[in-house]
Amino acid sequence: MNGQKRSDVKVGALVAVILKADQRSGKLTQGRVGKLLTKSPTHPHGIKVMLTDGQVGRVAKIVEDPK
Repeated sequence: MNGQKRSDVKVGALVAVILKADQRSGKLTQGRVGKLLTKSPTHPHGIKVMLTDGQVGRVAKIVEDPK
């Protein structure tokens, strides 16, 4: 899953996000979703989330769904 649909991204899921500072390079950062920030059902660049460590980025891919 690529993280463009809000219904696919769940709190607690392990995801790879692109942070704002890394948009040019495309560097991915892994973490667990703490909070969903995008309100719309879809977003072409990925759903914006806050990770549990406080970093904010757009979901590039969902690594693992929460159990």
